[in-house]
Amino acid sequence: MPTPHRRSPQAGIKPGTPGTVSRKLERDQCDEDHEQDEAESDTRSTAPKQTTTFRFKVALTNTSRRNMSTDGKSKRVAGRDTPSGQLTEMSSPSKPESYSIAPLTPSQPPRSLGTVPRFRPFSVVVAIDFGTTASGYAFSLVQNPETIHMMRRWEGGDPGVANQKTPTSLLLTPNGSFHSLGYTARDHYHDLDPEEARDWLYFEKFKMKIHSTCDLTMETELEAVNGKRVKALEVFAHALRYFRKHALKELSDQFSVGLDTGDVRWVITVPAIWKQPAKQFMREAAYLAGLASPEYPEQLLIALEPEAASIYCRKLRLHQLIDLSNRDTANGYGPETSIVSSFRQAREQLRRSRHSRTFLMESGVGDLWAEMETGDRYIVADCGGGTVDLTVHQIEQPQGTLKELYKASGGPYGAVGVDLAFEKMLGQIFGRDYIEHFKVKRPAAWVDLMISFEARKRTASPKRLNPLNISLPFSFIDYYRKYKGQSVETALKKSSTSLVKWSSQGMLRMTPQAIAELFQPTVRQIVGHIEKLMRKPEVCGVKFLFLVGGFAESPILQLAVQQAFSSRCRVIIPQDVGLTILKGAVLFGLDPTIVRVRRSPLTYGVGVLNKFVEGKHPREKLLVKDGIQWCTDIFDRFVSVDQSVALGEVVQRSYTPARPGQRKIIINVYCSSQDNVQYISDPAARKCGTVSLDLSETDSSPKQRRRREIRTSMQFGDTELRVTALDVATSQSVRASIDFLSN
Repeated sequence: MPTPHRRSPQAGIKPGTPGTVSRKLERDQCDEDHEQDEAESDTRSTAPKQTTTFRFKVALTNTSRRNMSTDGKSKRVAGRDTPSGQLTEMSSPSKPESYSIAPLTPSQPPRSLGTVPRFRPFSVVVAIDFGTTASGYAFSLVQNPETIHMMRRWEGGDPGVANQKTPTSLLLTPNGSFHSLGYTARDHYHDLDPEEARDWLYFEKFKMKIHSTCDLTMETELEAVNGKRVKALEVFAHALRYFRKHALKELSDQFSVGLDTGDVRWVITVPAIWKQPAKQFMREAAYLAGLASPEYPEQLLIALEPEAASIYCRKLRLHQLIDLSNRDTANGYGPETSIVSSFRQAREQLRRSRHSRTFLMESGVGDLWAEMETGDRYIVADCGGGTVDLTVHQIEQPQGTLKELYKASGGPYGAVGVDLAFEKMLGQIFGRDYIEHFKVKRPAAWVDLMISFEARKRTASPKRLNPLNISLPFSFIDYYRKYKGQSVETALKKSSTSLVKWSSQGMLRMTPQAIAELFQPTVRQIVGHIEKLMRKPEVCGVKFLFLVGGFAESPILQLAVQQAFSSRCRVIIPQDVGLTILKGAVLFGLDPTIVRVRRSPLTYGVGVLNKFVEGKHPREKLLVKDGIQWCTDIFDRFVSVDQSVALGEVVQRSYTPARPGQRKIIINVYCSSQDNVQYISDPAARKCGTVSLDLSETDSSPKQRRRREIRTSMQFGDTELRVTALDVATSQSVRASIDFLSN
């Protein structure tokens, strides 16, 4: 049994009432006043020596272990004696300012109140790599985990595209019902009459909306190409439902066995830099799509994309890797060989091997990992369509598990940045007003133009000497003449740029310099971010830099990364770079415990009341209740930004309802990107979520006067925050949920 932390500050709170002094509390609790069952309660805390106690700002009051008598029984503080709105941090008379917290430290083995999460057995793991520009799925049978089966080839496709994904493009009918996804959606939208296309709802690259929306909720909307808006949750659910249907059908066709949907574990990939609201949003969309349910949440795992890539790279042999470093490589590509030609050879080998759609994995670790020693560290740079995700891992021998050394970082530096640069260039040549007008009036033609650019973008290379031609749709040329009263050729001649010309074949003719200028802003951001990361003390001395993701196929990006970092570490690219995350997500689903230690992306804490100390606490925070002076709004840190948290490591907190019949407890959680927050009213702190404990199903008889102890466990070491609760007296589970989408 864990030993209690006797010096840990304990806390208690009461509900937000009309008489609450703190205006901050009134704002925070205004949304909770409608909960008729919310009432004052008592709390007690137990925590292991290596676990931080969690103090919540919730409708509760204090029971302090500091007030424990010698016989081990706690002296309860009545709810009516505690100031309203916040947890109270009680101190002993002899140590009035002792607020020590036992941190989760990376230097000592994590100690847990429980064990690493255990999941029910599944027969199949299906992973969905939900990308900004392209998506796909893969699966593996649990009884044969060394074999990963890729999705069937999609109908349609672009020439020269060597992956087995489909565009993340969704088409809805004018009445909002699902029509198609991927190549089928794109091609059908292309074939629509221009006037008819205005009524259809076409979405592409919509995943970026989730990253860029700071106030994401269940009601957030996405804008279709024609300007009409649809709930984002429905759009994502349509896409996930499509992949679910196709994956289950392929499993049924390929293995000819009846498969219960409960036998499938689903894995969905998201960027590691996504905040908790975005992760919860994907989970809610998956529930709506039928992949899992709130009653059976463990059927769905959220995988972090660079983590998945890291897990997959552990398995690779040398012949499956391309070494871009300035040294001899084991796969035959020396420094004198062009990385462009070596990558083309690798892709051709991969293309020839894809007829089976089945990949055999190593049962142990691959060649590079066999070389690694305990303490060796490496960076995974996931360069995708929308974002670039960086994670730093250390391998733990002999078990082969992974430990995150620095919190995930990155930003919106994906391949979409090159598309935006192209759009900006068109605006400079033809007028920003015309481009915006054309996108609204001829949405299908605009999609055609960007498809044409995408195909040519993939051929861009630093070694290219000849111009690159991009076809302009006839409707673009014709509509420009009507809108501007001149030809596109005239516009190009009048343009200030000399790097783009008009071809007699009706194409934009871009010089290699013009192409390079489209790539450079995005590439510079990627290289700069990796450079900044490598200066961190926790990251210095990395042995490898793995470049993965769809954008990592770009020779321009490869060369830039090679020139910047190959003298400091080995720069490695998997041959199947565009499928690395997808395959790694399958492996993660087979063993979710492979990443043993992660870093907290934010500082989390709660609002508490402490005894007011003159000269230390600001007077405006003073609250006097029953003759006792309290300081309000104190930010009680639970876990700090970039702090190591082990998988299975939990914090337990006990709550006691103040009256029989109380049916719900609401806990407000705060977060910050800084670790020096003092008060929840500080500009750097914000309310980020709520924990709800539903007591209705375990409610004891109202006539019983005993106080119920609800033990809540919070886990921060997984890819998502998790909360569970237990009624200690009856050993019944209490329905507990955490919500980041309702703030």
